[in-house]
Amino acid sequence: MMTSFKDPESLQTAEILARFNQVFLTHDPAALEDLVADDCVIENTQPASDGARHEGKAECIELRTKIATMPGAYFETEGIIARGDRGEIRWRLIWGPEHRDSVRSVNLMHVRNGRIVEALGYVKGG
Repeated sequence: MMTSFKDPESLQTAEILARFNQVFLTHDPAALEDLVADDCVIENTQPASDGARHEGKAECIELRTKIATMPGAYFETEGIIARGDRGEIRWRLIWGPEHRDSVRSVNLMHVRNGRIVEALGYVKGG
């Protein structure tokens, strides 16, 4: 499920993305404090069409905490890829019993000095 190049930077990025992904799989945002950079920027998937922009560590942690702890929802990881300081996490968000109660998405990530500095979210639309 995880693919990365074997250079040290890609391996570090893969490790950071795997730890970040665990926040959503376990619904435990505690690790975000160590994973998110002070100057982090997130472009969320909503509202369409460009998504909301969140800047700074506190705002990014607040958003990710809300997503990770959404009642009745969970994530399934489809893949994590790391290339140098860039990576992607492909996932499905599920909030109900039917297939239509889910959405596939990808986060394009940028890591610097062991912390996430950028996360751009994209969702498949219909």
